[in-house]
Amino acid sequence: MRREPRWRLSPQLPETSRNKVTVSYTSREQIEVYRFSPAVAVAVPLLAIFLQAFLPRWLPFFSTYIDLPLLVVIFFAMARRSQVSGLVTGACIGLVQDALTQHPLGVYGIAKTVVGYGASSLGVKLDVESVPTRLLVTTGFYVVHQIIYFTVVRALVGLNLDWSWQRELCSAAANALLGVLVFALMDRLKQRA
Repeated sequence: MRREPRWRLSPQLPETSRNKVTVSYTSREQIEVYRFSPAVAVAVPLLAIFLQAFLPRWLPFFSTYIDLPLLVVIFFAMARRSQVSGLVTGACIGLVQDALTQHPLGVYGIAKTVVGYGASSLGVKLDVESVPTRLLVTTGFYVVHQIIYFTVVRALVGLNLDWSWQRELCSAAANALLGVLVFALMDRLKQRA
């Protein structure tokens, strides 16, 4: 007597098992990849860097807790879903941000390059359109960014920088909440590739 399999996997159509559970597949071709007009690709990062440089004059806590250029890197990298594009976006935004600080050129560039690569790689694997995913991804990449930044500043540049887990986790939560709002606004600038 031949036993019938409990469930069957088929790449063409979703099938259900005896328990009525749908099994579906998401291939790389089914993932939405977005592009941005050249004006948006240049103006949005420059606006974020400008706000990051000048808002702390009126809101002193802003530079301590918020990193708008990092949010832009994460958003563009996850939307484009291309590791090369994520690397380039992170490096360019980081280097321009470095140019406006007193730190040596490349400190933010290194950290944001790694985050751009990671966010674009993760964007292929996850549904990055949902709010919970955006909260978790932004929180995680903020912490990764800060660890890389701290390591580069302490080990390579030799500057004395203090680390506080409490401050970094509060900053990660603040950036994640702001990131959800910023990402929702920037979703309107997407164009299908």
